[in-house]
Amino acid sequence: MPKTPAADTPITWNLRPLMAAAGMFQTTDLIEPLRAQGVQLSREQVFRLVTRTPERLNVEVFAALCRILDCTPNDLIEIPNVQAARPRRAAGAPDSSGPAIGDLRPIRAKLHRPLE
Repeated sequence: MPKTPAADTPITWNLRPLMAAAGMFQTTDLIEPLRAQGVQLSREQVFRLVTRTPERLNVEVFAALCRILDCTPNDLIEIPNVQAARPRRAAGAPDSSGPAIGDLRPIRAKLHRPLE
């Protein structure tokens, strides 16, 4: 059965440990390597990038981080908790969660006209 991450599963952002493994111990150590890759970020932006898990990340920044740290995207981001995905039904297969489409009948509409 395939596994998919839960919508509320927290991701693990591994930028700080990867920086430490590369000998970068301060957030400002990343500013110049990013500039060399063509990514212009302020000191504050780099600090937030290193110290917090980003909600959104520009693909150019992501690729630059991978090149600078000589790592893959899977090294930077981990999705630790996965749950079993609900298996997909084949077209026309019966669904045990409710009535089959052939069992459904339309409900007659009731029109109420205002009294005059």
